[in-house]
Amino acid sequence: MNHSREIKSFIFSQYFSDGLRITFGVLLPSLVFYNLNMLSVGLTISLGALCVSIADNPGPVVHKRNGMLFCNLFVFLTAILTGLINWNPILVGIEITVLCFLYSMFSVYGNRASSIGTAALLVMILSIDEDVVSASGAWEHSLYILSGGLWYTILSISLSQIRPYRLAQQALGECIKEIAVFVRIKADFYNLNTDHDDNYTKLVDQQILVHQHQDTVRELLFKSRLMVKESTGAGRLLILVFVDIVDLFEQAMATHYDYQAIRNTYGETNVLDGFNKVITKFSEDLENLSYFIISNENPERLHHYKTELEALKLSIDRLEEQEVSNLVLKKILINVRNMASRIRKIYSYYDNPQLSSVSVRSQEHLNKFVSHQDFDLKTLRENLTFKSSIFRHAIRVSLMCLIGFLVSKLFPFGHHSYWILLTILVILKPAFSLTKQRNIQRLVGTLCGGVAGALIIIYVKDQTALFVFLLFFMVGAYSFQRLNYIVSVLFMTPYTLILFSFLGENNLTVAQERIIDTFVGSFIALGASFFILPNWEYYHLKSFMREVLVANHQYLLNVADELTEKQLDITSYKLARKDVYVSSANLASAFQRMQSEPKSKQQNSKEIHKFVVLNHMLSSYVATLITNLQNADNAEINESHIKLIRKSLYSLSEIIRKMGGTDLKEVEIRYQGQTGDQEVTKDQYLLYEQLDYINKLISDIQKLVLP
Repeated sequence: MNHSREIKSFIFSQYFSDGLRITFGVLLPSLVFYNLNMLSVGLTISLGALCVSIADNPGPVVHKRNGMLFCNLFVFLTAILTGLINWNPILVGIEITVLCFLYSMFSVYGNRASSIGTAALLVMILSIDEDVVSASGAWEHSLYILSGGLWYTILSISLSQIRPYRLAQQALGECIKEIAVFVRIKADFYNLNTDHDDNYTKLVDQQILVHQHQDTVRELLFKSRLMVKESTGAGRLLILVFVDIVDLFEQAMATHYDYQAIRNTYGETNVLDGFNKVITKFSEDLENLSYFIISNENPERLHHYKTELEALKLSIDRLEEQEVSNLVLKKILINVRNMASRIRKIYSYYDNPQLSSVSVRSQEHLNKFVSHQDFDLKTLRENLTFKSSIFRHAIRVSLMCLIGFLVSKLFPFGHHSYWILLTILVILKPAFSLTKQRNIQRLVGTLCGGVAGALIIIYVKDQTALFVFLLFFMVGAYSFQRLNYIVSVLFMTPYTLILFSFLGENNLTVAQERIIDTFVGSFIALGASFFILPNWEYYHLKSFMREVLVANHQYLLNVADELTEKQLDITSYKLARKDVYVSSANLASAFQRMQSEPKSKQQNSKEIHKFVVLNHMLSSYVATLITNLQNADNAEINESHIKLIRKSLYSLSEIIRKMGGTDLKEVEIRYQGQTGDQEVTKDQYLLYEQLDYINKLISDIQKLVLP
């Protein structure tokens, strides 16, 4: 994708839309009340809008609305409480300790609830200074904050209603873009110059991103009645495209074989180069599709694959004439053709007449593909134990914010010592690796942004030019807050400095103070993650490993159904496939986090990395097998195939049981065909090889995880 397209994609993306919406919602009250000579009132209303914007996460409109309304309630109550007691440092210290723990525990209810807790803590931190809000003005201050929050809620919901499909379009476009990257990495396996092991690592890392984006799109599409129930139009189109994109992603995984063996066997031919080129073109067409969906335009295909696929077939056929076995290449070619067909089908959806003949599953079926969060006290009680990482994190946040408050009182570094608390709140995460990452990003962003902001203020004296810079940095800070945190902080710091310059404060002093407070808060947060109830990833990896094995066991059962010619339940099959993707992404994410931890805390790192790769290979081979069996007109099954699938399922269930999992329900798998000596065909032999390879992968996994 060229640079102009990348810029245009960003401008039309959900991230830039968020930046514009938040900037407008936060800035407008201040501008209006500034012109009425009531700037302090405008700033307070803007603070309320800013707090509620934190809870404005992507999702169905009803979830956004409910989340922001609850956010308004908690922010309002917290603002009142803080304003009434902020004259007494002891009471404020108790409030910080209690509320930091309580609001941090909101994480047990998911990201949206966690954002509500963060917003409430933000208003608490910004209201603890008696000079900002006195006890006599607590109610007035809180009502202004509430009005700002309600203003932002109305703004966000109104924009969502005006363009109800826009957020889903943007999320779908981003999802397709990540799948395009995944497909490009797959293409690199057919490039002899690509390092095999490094490419596997990239593939597993990319699968994490794909899963995250798929989950977001599922939330937006399958939890929205408007999308699911609409018989024609934009909602139907988005669901159809997404369903096929997920199938395409599976087909990308299904173009998976023993690449080292393929390279050794066919490396001197031009076949692998042909596969590389055509799969790379798939990636380009997907990038192109994502660009048009994000831009809200009708897409036009970049490539037509007929010539390349025919050339590939001729090259594969020539190998047979040279008495070189080409059965594996034929199977790969079938998968590649299916991918090409799927891409053509997706592009064809944009011809409106074809939509009427394509069915969309009922809401009952689609709801099964999204997670449902229960907001009950039982969930909270179950996490009030030191075994819960969220409970440990809540205690850590509570203690460190109290320490940060004491430091700001005992060693005041300026008039904005609440920045220490803000830094702790933003940086401190449940996992050490995430805290470390945020710490580095915050420090680098603050230093670079502080220098940039200081230079602008020193050399730019024109108030209009400064206001333009303020707008630019505001939009940048809010646009990148979910996309790239270090860039967001880099924009946030000069935006803060310019804002204080309009309020008449000494800019260089403010810049110095912000940098010092950031370093103090960062030091406290990082030290807490290491010493105070640390949450090392190694303790959780076993459960992630067990979950991924259970998911692969359920996925492999679909192969058994195909071999025994049972009727395949499409919904159950796709749910099993989704569980494999989710559990694999969770495991890979946990391993990534462990690699960022101190070396002394990384136990069995090499073995776990090997497990992650073997698990990815296992799920990819299962996907390959299912695709091949579904595409076969009349799959030739013999008794040895059934024995192998039985053995694989039994071995997996034994590993799961010995790792502490519950016993899986035994499934009876019987051979339906004729017994006795029969001549083995090439297709039967290839199927046996694939099943045998799966069995060997499971044996390798067994050696890794069991003593």
